[in-house]
Amino acid sequence: MSATAPNPGPSPIRRPLAAAALLAALISLVFGLLLAGAGPASAHAALTGSDPSDGAVVDTAPEQVTLSFSEAIALGDDSIRVLDPSGKRADTQAEPRDLSEGGTVRYGVSLHSGLPDGTYTVAWQAISADSHPISGAFTFSVGAPSETTVALPSQEAGGGPVGVVYDIARYTAYGGFVLLVGGSAFVLVCWRGGATALPMQRLVVRGWLALTAATLVMLLLRNPYTGSGKFADAFDLAGLQSVLDTKPGAALVSRLLLLGAAALFIAVLFGTYAGREDEREKKDLTFGLAVGGGVVATGIAATWAMSEHASTGIQTSIAMPVDVLHLLAVAAWLGGLASLLVALYRTPDIGSAAVRRFSAVAFGSVVVLAATGIYQSWRQVGSWSALTGTRYGQLLILKVALIAVLLAVAWFSRRWTGRLTDSAVAPEEAPGEEAESGSASEDASADVDPERAAQLARQRAALTATKKKRIRDADPERSGLRRSVLAEAAVAVVLLAVTTMLTSTEPGRTEEEAANSTPSASAPAAGGPVNLKMPFDTGGQNGKGTVRIDIEPGRTGSNDLHVWIDGSDGKPMDVPELKLALTLESKDIGPLPVVPDRLAEGHWSASAVQIPMAGDWKIDVTVRTSDIDQVTIDKNAKIG
Repeated sequence: MSATAPNPGPSPIRRPLAAAALLAALISLVFGLLLAGAGPASAHAALTGSDPSDGAVVDTAPEQVTLSFSEAIALGDDSIRVLDPSGKRADTQAEPRDLSEGGTVRYGVSLHSGLPDGTYTVAWQAISADSHPISGAFTFSVGAPSETTVALPSQEAGGGPVGVVYDIARYTAYGGFVLLVGGSAFVLVCWRGGATALPMQRLVVRGWLALTAATLVMLLLRNPYTGSGKFADAFDLAGLQSVLDTKPGAALVSRLLLLGAAALFIAVLFGTYAGREDEREKKDLTFGLAVGGGVVATGIAATWAMSEHASTGIQTSIAMPVDVLHLLAVAAWLGGLASLLVALYRTPDIGSAAVRRFSAVAFGSVVVLAATGIYQSWRQVGSWSALTGTRYGQLLILKVALIAVLLAVAWFSRRWTGRLTDSAVAPEEAPGEEAESGSASEDASADVDPERAAQLARQRAALTATKKKRIRDADPERSGLRRSVLAEAAVAVVLLAVTTMLTSTEPGRTEEEAANSTPSASAPAAGGPVNLKMPFDTGGQNGKGTVRIDIEPGRTGSNDLHVWIDGSDGKPMDVPELKLALTLESKDIGPLPVVPDRLAEGHWSASAVQIPMAGDWKIDVTVRTSDIDQVTIDKNAKIG
């Protein structure tokens, strides 16, 4: 006799989920309270200065080049290279010297003596304390700027095909962790009968395989990812040894060892535990598996916490445990959601009690995620401007929005959960049907060989499963729940991708600190475009006109310069020769020659014009209109 679905009324499960939705809605308010009092911290390292500075022009060649960073970094033998205008090494190619003192992180490389005048390029690459590779380049000049054959690197460290594969492995690792930990927790906490369900076993095992394979790939690619960017270096034993001596390498190896213990856990969960029938023994084994599995899951989560953002900056002793809790809550919620989806679509036997238990687990996970997420946001963002004006902050806003969408969809799922009954799970057999089928089975077993009997048994099992599935699919409550859980899972996949992107994105607070640091090799001094207009008269025929000059961005460092010449009739005017020079008389710098290239009639341009420092610069313009007629005019402009 089919049970009648009771009127659920205000479900106790719905009330916690409504509270969770309200909690998510209040996150933005809490952000404001926390960010308003946030102090400085560190995560991604950033170049904060150099000597000589970017774009500087020095009278004599320095003995060394030094670089300053916002936090501790790891450098290799070839991490800082100084190249002369022809592209040859100008440094001694020795290991960078650690010149740090107090709270200042500084490294230097020595230069060859007697370097000629010209423009030199400094290219550097390092590994930040949170395991992410960083790189950059800048130029300085000796005597005066010159042409250089050195092309500044266009690809950042950790980019290229190796970076793409490494990032895919990182995404896969997080996905595997979620399925492994969340699927196992779902079986132990929500649905113990799932230990015998083949789809659940496959889900957890595939999570383990994905995490293990991704970890191996990341370990092999770690050397080229932070160095040359070449796949062939993945099998360089010396490079692999150097990786093992680093914090990220140790974390990856630790993860592989813990995955060995996880394999034993899976074998027991889907072997001994699934086959145990005595309820008392099964209860004891459940406790042991929960404790052992919790320790292994915590250890695997700690391999991320010990090597990424949480491991550096302020309050690391708090940040790392918080990061572990955050990862475990993500796995319990999203991994459990994936398990519920598989159970609803692939197994006929999951009951309403298991679904309701998962609702309670999901609510607890949301509470933990909200608390740990707010703390992480305070630590990594630090200000409203960083929240809205940096890539990290924008990704964080997107993550919060996705969580709100996920909670909204989950609210509909809980409505279906409140109506769910078990009437469609196990169809009742007609009186005498079981005895009749048993008698038929005995007769069949007596008349046919064992192989035929096994075949008949499989057919009966398939028929029974088909009947259950047909009845299950006809249940509107169960069908509605499957659809809403599927929508939850789709949003969860996007949420997991955004979360993974956050782990490899420079925190907003660090990005702002690097942009605001002075002097900075990566951020030029403040200024604005310079626009000048100067009349001239060379004294010859058609020798009158006007020179218009634009300098952008009008700051120290590299600038683009455009020159237009108009004749006395206001139309573009070509001249045989045009030269410019920049002089900062207050500092005895210059004249720095600039020879622009002709782009079109009456229009010349010069790119990468280096202005070493801010000041009141005199700009001399020489215009020649014939073989003997020329004039030099000048005008001062505030630059920087």
